[in-house]
Amino acid sequence: MFGIECRTFFIYHEDNMKIIQKHEECIGCGTCVALCPKFWEMGDDGKAYPKGGKKNSKTGDWELEVEKVGCNKDAAEACPVQIIVIR
Repeated sequence: MFGIECRTFFIYHEDNMKIIQKHEECIGCGTCVALCPKFWEMGDDGKAYPKGGKKNSKTGDWELEVEKVGCNKDAAEACPVQIIVIR
């Protein structure tokens, strides 16, 4: 009969956003670093970190406030385990 196509769309305001990474779930593939080296780097533990980010002591997530989302949108969309959130 009829096929149904599902798509995920990301809507960002682009200004004054917070990047949140569920660091413990990071698999260390480096996709975010490759797509957005201005904001991401690999740590000694083999996992990615947001440059200048701070660990949230309550959640264990890493957070970084940015004025412009920029390439972080690409990093979030390409993350194979979907652990980067932009709010």
